[in-house]
Amino acid sequence: MGSFEFLRPGWTIEEKFTRMGMPVAIEVIMLTIAAAILIVCRPKASDVTNGSVFQAGMTAVIAIFGIAWMGDTFFKGNAEFVNTSIADLVTAAPWLLAVALFALSILLYSQAATVRTLMPLGITLGINPALLIAMFPAVNGYFFIPNYPTVVAAINFDRTGTTRIGKYILNHSFMVPGLVATVGAVVIGIGLSMIVLPM
Repeated sequence: MGSFEFLRPGWTIEEKFTRMGMPVAIEVIMLTIAAAILIVCRPKASDVTNGSVFQAGMTAVIAIFGIAWMGDTFFKGNAEFVNTSIADLVTAAPWLLAVALFALSILLYSQAATVRTLMPLGITLGINPALLIAMFPAVNGYFFIPNYPTVVAAINFDRTGTTRIGKYILNHSFMVPGLVATVGAVVIGIGLSMIVLPM
């Protein structure tokens, strides 16, 4: 449905044609399949609500909405200050945009929102597009605080106790792999951008 948008329903309002967005289409499909599973398999309501998948999902929904709203509210309230501060830093050292992308993704919990917020600033400041593409993996900082849905779900699914949140919150099981993957991807991307598309 993403590749062939004609599969998504559309409607005309005030002579403007609009198609259903992909997030809504995905939600409709997921809810339809969930309803079909409930109708065909007929589980007890208590079996559904007491299952580890449902509990992990509900915990993640509450955690992610709370943090995402808080981060979004904070950023919108201070957007001018943040953009001005970032612009000054990035002008001095363009690679610092990767650090800004990582920090903002921790607050916004969304790769798309982070890109939509900071990439136009990078383009405005005249940073090489190849370098901007190389810095893209830095928008994956949402693992840093361990309350993203997949992180919470992984911790709840693991019955061995090896996947956990540490005593100091930030020393969790995803910190080292996440930092290594993100830093490694950005460094390799910058290296490739210098080789393939020199500045």
